[in-house]
Amino acid sequence: MVSIPLVQYVSAISALFPGNKPVPGDSPLEQCDVSYNQILDLQQLDLSPNPPERGNNLTITAKGYISDDIIDGAYVDVVVTFGYIKLISQTYDLCEELPNIDMKCPIKKGNYELTKEVEIPGEVPPGKYVVTARAYNYNDELITCLTGSVIFNALL
Repeated sequence: MVSIPLVQYVSAISALFPGNKPVPGDSPLEQCDVSYNQILDLQQLDLSPNPPERGNNLTITAKGYISDDIIDGAYVDVVVTFGYIKLISQTYDLCEELPNIDMKCPIKKGNYELTKEVEIPGEVPPGKYVVTARAYNYNDELITCLTGSVIFNALL
């Protein structure tokens, strides 16, 4: 019988079953696919209010380190579900979407901080939404994987 050190065993298992870990800060988001190298080291992510509220603005504050330049050809796969219904399953050009958060390609390697305010329409139907976004660089290297859920209650 061959004995495998515990560290190698755990490493092999986590490679087969990539997991999630909470993103530091005050948000419902988790980093997914944590056993894979990711270009973005998201060091802090705060949502205000947390949880987000229908009919109110949401302020997103993030801080992180990007270990490789992100250039044209980068993309993000987004899946949004509402209960068991898949509302969105779409691939977006990351560089075309970056101006929405006051950034643009190329994004050079380094430390970044951003704050963005977005409106959550009051017309969003109440219920549980689950979002997963996997962003990739032009060469299919994983930038980051984020997932989270939010429950919007009915407005009073």
